[in-house]
Amino acid sequence: MRPKIDKTKFGLIAIDGEKFNHDVMIRLDGGVKKRKKKLSKQVFGTSHIVSLEEAELVFEEGADCLIFGTGQSGMAGLSPEAADFFNKKGCQVKLLPTPEAIRAWNEAEGAVIGLFHITC
Repeated sequence: MRPKIDKTKFGLIAIDGEKFNHDVMIRLDGGVKKRKKKLSKQVFGTSHIVSLEEAELVFEEGADCLIFGTGQSGMAGLSPEAADFFNKKGCQVKLLPTPEAIRAWNEAEGAVIGLFHITC
């Protein structure tokens, strides 16, 4: 069951009433996991660009859409390699500033996974 995202503000995201002060991934089964930012940071020196290795961790077989909350001001994005990976897997990617991404998440249908950056 897909959890409802209640709100976000700089440094916070609330999901089904639980507050998180770190970036999160939401899995197909509704599980909320801490984002593994170090996978991208070790490649690019920043967690604002999702690396191929992180994309491979985020993706789940059966997912047809990734909603990526790119931060409060939309500063994060996918590397070309990560974008190509999702494309080859047939997984549409919606890149939206996190406040817009949570609306898209709550309205989404189908097999959707999420990645939400909660700062910048």
